[in-house]
Amino acid sequence: MIDQSLKKTVLDTFLKYIAIDTRSSEDSGTHPSTDGQFVLARLIADELKTLGLRDVSLDEHCYVMASFPANVETETPVIGLIAHLDTSPELPGNCTNPQVISSYNGEDIALGNSGIVIKARDDAYLREALGHTLIVTDGTTLLGADDKAGVAAILGLLVYLNNHPEIPHGTIKIGFTPDEEIGRGADLFDIRKFGADFAYTVDGGFIGEYNDETFSADEAVIEIKGKDIHPGYAKNIMVNAIRIAADIISRLPKEMAPETTDEYQGYLHPRSLDCCISNAKLKILFRTFSDGKLVEYKNMLNKIIDEVSKLYPGSDIKQSISETYRNMKTVIDRHPEITRRLEDAILKAGLKPIRKPIRGGTDGSRLSAMGLPTPNIFTGGVNAHSLTEWQSIDALVNVVEVLKNIVIL
Repeated sequence: MIDQSLKKTVLDTFLKYIAIDTRSSEDSGTHPSTDGQFVLARLIADELKTLGLRDVSLDEHCYVMASFPANVETETPVIGLIAHLDTSPELPGNCTNPQVISSYNGEDIALGNSGIVIKARDDAYLREALGHTLIVTDGTTLLGADDKAGVAAILGLLVYLNNHPEIPHGTIKIGFTPDEEIGRGADLFDIRKFGADFAYTVDGGFIGEYNDETFSADEAVIEIKGKDIHPGYAKNIMVNAIRIAADIISRLPKEMAPETTDEYQGYLHPRSLDCCISNAKLKILFRTFSDGKLVEYKNMLNKIIDEVSKLYPGSDIKQSISETYRNMKTVIDRHPEITRRLEDAILKAGLKPIRKPIRGGTDGSRLSAMGLPTPNIFTGGVNAHSLTEWQSIDALVNVVEVLKNIVIL
């Protein structure tokens, strides 16, 4: 039975947060990358103070941290709960116009007057959300459930524990990070200041899902210099950087693309191309669950570049590869009690634990590598990074229940 008071709390909180545009920006040189993240961070910091949390801080880089003190004398592990403030920069995130479906009936969902329809037959998760309260947009913006749903769930837990002081729990550390969507969420995260023994991100997946395994990720940046001249006099002189970039892309194996792979299959993904005839910059993502495969992908790309270079005399092609994050599994496997605690909490909430690898990364990937083991907990959000994103509020109530079971003694 859903707690209706808690449901209203998380619904109201979620709607309040998604009204704030917190898109991050990969092109920014600041940290955080956008000012909108500070707007949400200040609001949350004030709410944490109102709830009586201690050591509430918002630093100059937009990291919010706080402590919910223990109400028992027993020595207990200090557990961290983390979510990120930003939303994807890939689609509009301002002027969000949410639509509330109070009891989903299993039919297609038209998103305002946009002409976009979420087809029930194409979305298996909708079949699991019959009767739920769902939030969608009007089809012109992101919803922002990734990860304002996680933020709302953590605040919902704090409100619940504040209203039920009889529930015994140890110290809970709260953290909200900026710029997770552009891979910078853990860059300036102060683990020592945070002070948790281990943590959980609350950042995506449907009901009962949890993640202790992510992709390992690198990014290749290929800079191409060609030679421009008037097309009428171009023979044997012009070197077209656009054609060179296109040739490199065309040689990437089509069976190793995001759109042709799933489960544990990795991919090479050309994600951006800025180009003119004389210059081009191509960015390619490497994603795989095996660090060794990253080396194979690098060698594959090197071979392609060598082949293409020989076809375009006079060109200059330079490549650099940087590490983005690594699979959290290598760290979390050394602490099985953390995932056991999570599985038990899901079971106690009356749900089935579903372990799934993330075909992506979370702040937990970086934090685990930095020494803070951090698996991920579901939020009940679906279709992240798309105009068809939707959020189940009933699932958010389930998340709060799971979080309560994690911290309860």
